[in-house]
Amino acid sequence: MAMDEIDYRESYEREHLKCAELSGRIADLEARNEELEWKLNRIKNNPLWKAAKPLRNGMHWLIRQKDRLANCGGPRGVLDKIAYKKRERGVMRQFGTESFPTPEQAAAERAARFPRMVKFSILVPLWNNQREFQIQMLDSVLNQTYENWELCLADGSDEMHSYIGDICREYAGRAGGRIVYRHLQSNGGIAGNTNACLEMATGEYIGLLDQDDILHPSVLYEYAKAVNEQGADYLYCDETTFRGSIDKMLTMHFKPDYAPDNLRANNYICHFSVFSRELLDGKELFRTKYDGSQDHDMILRLTDNAKKIVHVPRLMYYWRSHSGSVASGIDAKPYAIEAARGAVAEHLRKHGFEHFRIESTRAFETIFRIRYQILGTPKITIVIPNKDHVEDLRRCVSSILEKSTYDNYEIVIVENNSSTREIREYYSRLLGYDYEQALSAGKREETVEGEEARGPEDGGCLRSTDNKITIVTYKGPFHYSRVNNLGVSYASGDYILLLNNDTEVITVNWMEELLMYAQREDVGAVGAKLCYADRTIQHAGVVIGLGAHRTAGHTHYKQHRQNLGYMGRLCYAQDVSAVTGACLMVKKRLYLEVGGLDEEFAVSLNDVDFCLKLREMGLLNVFTPFAELYHYESVSRGLDDRGEKAERYNRESEKFREKWKRQLEAGDPYYNPNFSLDRSDFSLKVKA
Repeated sequence: MAMDEIDYRESYEREHLKCAELSGRIADLEARNEELEWKLNRIKNNPLWKAAKPLRNGMHWLIRQKDRLANCGGPRGVLDKIAYKKRERGVMRQFGTESFPTPEQAAAERAARFPRMVKFSILVPLWNNQREFQIQMLDSVLNQTYENWELCLADGSDEMHSYIGDICREYAGRAGGRIVYRHLQSNGGIAGNTNACLEMATGEYIGLLDQDDILHPSVLYEYAKAVNEQGADYLYCDETTFRGSIDKMLTMHFKPDYAPDNLRANNYICHFSVFSRELLDGKELFRTKYDGSQDHDMILRLTDNAKKIVHVPRLMYYWRSHSGSVASGIDAKPYAIEAARGAVAEHLRKHGFEHFRIESTRAFETIFRIRYQILGTPKITIVIPNKDHVEDLRRCVSSILEKSTYDNYEIVIVENNSSTREIREYYSRLLGYDYEQALSAGKREETVEGEEARGPEDGGCLRSTDNKITIVTYKGPFHYSRVNNLGVSYASGDYILLLNNDTEVITVNWMEELLMYAQREDVGAVGAKLCYADRTIQHAGVVIGLGAHRTAGHTHYKQHRQNLGYMGRLCYAQDVSAVTGACLMVKKRLYLEVGGLDEEFAVSLNDVDFCLKLREMGLLNVFTPFAELYHYESVSRGLDDRGEKAERYNRESEKFREKWKRQLEAGDPYYNPNFSLDRSDFSLKVKA
């Protein structure tokens, strides 16, 4: 290859990277502007702002009462809301001490014998712990119903906290040799002290416990059961932060099963991590260069090595929040932010990624947005079904043409039985010539690239003068799956982007944000964050089994787009079971490999079915909140809530439940089974 050609290609790649970075910066600025505008409008719309000072307090009280009644649905609603809060308090209690085993249950768990009675070594690095915290932690280990454990304590405390050693030696005397204590000559920090604990450990499995936290009495029993029944070599459970008593919970974190994109963005696994010693592969447990986020680094490394990661979906770890603890806020340990970013960066490089960026999000400093490098400039085919509704289509197409920073794309509009003059005129403007004359003159292309016509519904296509837009004619009655499959058959792009005609682009680099995930070999479908016109959320990922029909539903539904989401989930890209076909990107080869949209589902659930087919291939489906569009849902076709449409939806729901029965019974791996399937707001189930 000639030197000038090499120089040209290198220059092109540099410019491409600069353009991608500029697109991201523009999107960031627009998002920031949107957030500030939202906050400003909240202030401007507050009637107290202009109220006279003597009336301010009175008006504030009146408005508060008025809003309270309005939000609750009137006086009756206030009582309902009080009842709901009471119910929630009851639900929370069931995960505290009420969840502890009864004496009879504890006796049965102690008497249980497994084929593998694995030994757990629990590592606790100590440093200047408070007396009461130390005692409560030790009691929680001593009270475990599974008794084949050892507790390894490495103490770096100073002379002022010598009572720590006294307490540990006292408990060691009561534990029958299962507590091993060593006072260190100097404090090695969390990483150093934990590694000292590991030197003492003799168990097959290693567990990590903080000195001021508390374990559920049955956690080791549940883990031993998972090791025996599922062959688990890495285990974790749900957790809560508390202050004072464990029944005084501040947050309750009910986690998804193993999700690599979630873990890269957010150390959601955290506590209580237990793993086979073999996963260490002779390497150190904690690395001092990542002190402060040493656990995130360790979890990324060990889950990479694990063969079977098991999430025990029970709240079994109680993380104490107090002054100086990370649970009380990352400001207590600001160095942890850079350590976490470094750990994630090393993990990404290990997986072959380059030229990525890791940025803190508005949810939390250690919840990250990861910008992957776009490899090349692959062509994207945007497939848009349409029938009449010229204003919806014009808004959609105009937003693509005018706002998108990615330019290597084509638009395939699948025309289906439109009848208005206005839509024909709009088609003419898009094509650059008279649409009706072209049809009557037989200009329509019946084949593409030598292929034969695709079937009786295929009416051929017309291409715009610049080849940017293709209008394909689908002759049959509306059938979402067939319409899109026909549109894809005319696609010349490497990637397919299914898009509803009632959408409008918000984020200028929306295609880049989708593409950076769709290009990965381990990813199937990628979906965007979709909002209604009132800026509440329509789509932020799909959960199977959610909703009245127990088929699938959207999480965070109708929450404001500026909300952080449950445990910050609206602020980072994450793995989900499915995304909506209203905005879905996938490699064309994958689309064809799984047979496109299943035509057994004429209108509903075909997108979820499509994503589950990809999931069955071992691929990840990803939702990213950083690609945003408005979705004026069901404007063009109406809702499936009455008459024949409702009957059709019921039939397709039954077909979906039958086809995916096993997956529905197993539950959505990215949605904790403690959440209600009747609500989309991560409400907890009520204990029967």
